Amino acid sequence: MQSSESRIEVEIAMFRCEKCGKATIRNYCEKCGERTILLKHCKNCGKTTMEPECPSCKKPTTASVQTRIDLNTEGRKALNNLQAPMPEIVKGVKGLFSQDKIAEPLEKGILRAKHDLHIFRDGTIRFEMINAPLSHFKPKELGMSVEQAKSLGYEKDWKGKPLVSEEQTLELFMQDLVVNEGAGDFMLQVTKFIDELLEKFYKVPAFYNKKTRQDMIGELVLGLAPHTSAGIAGRIIGFTKARVLFAHPFFHLCKRRNVDGDQDSILLLMDALLNFSEKYLASSRGGRMDAPLVFTIALDPMEIDDEAYEMETCTEFPLELFEKSQKLESPFSIKVPIVAQKLGSKEQYSGLNFTHDTQAFDQGPKTSKYVELQSMEEKIKTQARLQQKIKAIDQKDALEKVLVSHFLPDIIGNTRAFSRQTFRCSTCNTKYRRIPLAGKCTKCGGHIILTVAHGSVIKYLEIAKQIIRDYKLSDYLRQRIELAEKEINSVFQNEKREQKSLFEYV
Repeated sequence: MQSSESRIEVEIAMFRCEKCGKATIRNYCEKCGERTILLKHCKNCGKTTMEPECPSCKKPTTASVQTRIDLNTEGRKALNNLQAPMPEIVKGVKGLFSQDKIAEPLEKGILRAKHDLHIFRDGTIRFEMINAPLSHFKPKELGMSVEQAKSLGYEKDWKGKPLVSEEQTLELFMQDLVVNEGAGDFMLQVTKFIDELLEKFYKVPAFYNKKTRQDMIGELVLGLAPHTSAGIAGRIIGFTKARVLFAHPFFHLCKRRNVDGDQDSILLLMDALLNFSEKYLASSRGGRMDAPLVFTIALDPMEIDDEAYEMETCTEFPLELFEKSQKLESPFSIKVPIVAQKLGSKEQYSGLNFTHDTQAFDQGPKTSKYVELQSMEEKIKTQARLQQKIKAIDQKDALEKVLVSHFLPDIIGNTRAFSRQTFRCSTCNTKYRRIPLAGKCTKCGGHIILTVAHGSVIKYLEIAKQIIRDYKLSDYLRQRIELAEKEINSVFQNEKREQKSLFEYV
């Protein structure tokens, strides 16, 4: 990259070293190694301060300034600090969305690129898996010896007998996890990144020193559900070929997610502690979602989603249950032990029990159909074919619920969003409520583009029409879709331009 090409204009936070007075974009001074302090700037009068309010004009200050940075120079500094070569590809972002626009150290991006790892917007690295509940396991199911099980704290089986055989059934501890083999390999790679980061950037000894996937057993992770901001600490105790996260029902429900197949993520605890920062999160609404702002160390069954409290804890159902079910009597007339009865006592942490044993808890499908099927059309059609085979399901009602709760709100909401959308510069990411009269970005002269795409508005329209037609759904739904389509066409359809004579208006 030539020198002229490497200089870019960015809006970024500036720091200053109190010892030598040097201004920098880093939170440490490259010259003397001291921590730097964040500077605040008044855009009204131009003064520099460390206060959130300008001492002169009393206007709010901001940490970010518009400045030019030489990527070659910054890259050389980072590589020199790491004493490492530049990877072939290092990806970044076009602009910072956080309030103060504090940039992550370039060294971290270089090391992630070296280990072929991708970053989440909060500075962490994650692996997503579909949730699956697990309450008991046998050591042999995880390829675990009796000694290994005991080293993890499993001294007795689910009946309280001393553990002496790999065939004995153990009750899973509430915060122990069995993860997909791919997740194990991925997390192993993350440990190598973290160790190198500790040694070369933070100048401290490596923490993990892992060589194989099996070395990951016993390591701590955080479980995090989408649209939440609280994680839960967990421990990896084994691996499965199934592309799921097997965990105690309480663990899943501590993430405030029910156990019906929702996809959550895990991240190494050290990664969260070392690399997560609120300062990287977007200042816009929802910017703090999907981030481990806090996390739970010890799971408390009293503080999880209450649907877990209805789980049965018996080893067999009484004959009375089946007899009364034939008479359609109230389920509350049958006494079956449930989790709710254990709450507030020592028994709340164990004793879930089970009614049917297995030889391999992950013997079923290894991959969810939802993951295997690529398009929404395939997913809906496969779901519809399955519903046809299940006598207990009213297929029309089920499909109508999918349309009413998912497709219609999506179509109507995206159409409305398109008509109210803002515009942004593809170069500097500046947003505009209206397209500037100049037809280009007033800051950098870049190209102005839409923020809501045409494809996102119509993506479910044809599928919805086809479902209504093929399964003869209600006229109400058909008319709702037709009205939505008319509204979409009024926004997107190009009117044919015809040359007209002035005499036509006389």
